[in-house]
Amino acid sequence: MLKKAPNLIKLKPCSMTQTHHLVSRIAVIILGIVLIAFGLYHFTSPDSLVTFVPGFLPGGNIWIYITGTAFILAGIAFILHKKVRLAGYLLALLLIIFVLTIHLPNYLNSGGAEMRQAAFVNLLKDTAIAAFALYLASNARNLEG
Repeated sequence: MLKKAPNLIKLKPCSMTQTHHLVSRIAVIILGIVLIAFGLYHFTSPDSLVTFVPGFLPGGNIWIYITGTAFILAGIAFILHKKVRLAGYLLALLLIIFVLTIHLPNYLNSGGAEMRQAAFVNLLKDTAIAAFALYLASNARNLEG
């Protein structure tokens, strides 16, 4: 007699809530991967980032490594679903500080059109990522497993 093979793959209809949760998780994981990659870039190419360290900060290059570490830790938190609220709020704070102390002054005070445009793009990018980080932090209860 032939036995019926066990159904190893059970397909269930997906609800909108399940689909939304899956898409949200994918978005958070992508952000985590990007943050880790950018954090590693801070360690592999610090010389290309030194111009972004404000002159009024003591310590010079150490801030590049601190920022890289912060990006890596936030990325890990988002991917692992651990401490999402804390990571989100701290990442948003860090990026808002960058907008106010680096990108906005660079935009307002840059001489060349290319530098002004780059500062404006960075200002918009970091503002958008900060907004997403705030959204993640405010919904951390729904994101953490």
